[in-house]
Amino acid sequence: MSILIIDDDAELCELVTEYLEDEGFDVDSVHDGVTGVERFLAGEPDLVILDVMLPGLGGFAVLGRIREASKVPVIMLTARGEEVDRIVGLEMGADDYLPKPFNPRELVARIRAIFRRTAGAAEPGNAAAAISAGDLEMDIGARHVRCSTGDIDLTGAEFAVLETLVRAAGTVVSRDELSRQALGRRASAFDRSLDVHLSNLRRKLGPLPDGGDRIKTVRGVGYLYVKPSGGAS
Repeated sequence: MSILIIDDDAELCELVTEYLEDEGFDVDSVHDGVTGVERFLAGEPDLVILDVMLPGLGGFAVLGRIREASKVPVIMLTARGEEVDRIVGLEMGADDYLPKPFNPRELVARIRAIFRRTAGAAEPGNAAAAISAGDLEMDIGARHVRCSTGDIDLTGAEFAVLETLVRAAGTVVSRDELSRQALGRRASAFDRSLDVHLSNLRRKLGPLPDGGDRIKTVRGVGYLYVKPSGGAS
């Protein structure tokens, strides 16, 4: 699997590159946003690690350029304590984030969780799999989502969250179980990733045809994708 690191900290790039290569990844790194976009477009990697603070073209602008061309998974690197950067990155289409400084083992765990999701979708048994709930249809192999309002463009993480909820439509999924199944890790009280992904899904999918909420929060328990009356699933 190929990984592109876009970060202006050359020493960090060198250390992370060495660690990831020891884990079996093919790694390339660049140190500014413009070069990062050019390198990405020249040969799309399997995953991008993108710093928010970049000279010239900033990290959010780079993410926007990447999302115009691809749904490739993106992990954002943010400054410790800058929660607003994490939320903005996720809302713009990042799949995950890590605050600096971070443990390289945690980065590898996040990367492997993302690759497990994408590999699972590509397995032969899933190639033709489709699930539905009411007007919502999900083609698991093609990573395609459609509802009564039309086609829905989702990031890989958003797709995984929605798939987990739709497979259990009508049943509450606990926050921890949703995080483990969709994001590959246990839920943390300080991790806003799941909240932002759910917010993005509600915004992108809109309400049910009858005007009701598609995804409900069951306070203190978890989340539920509303199963339409009549049993369509």
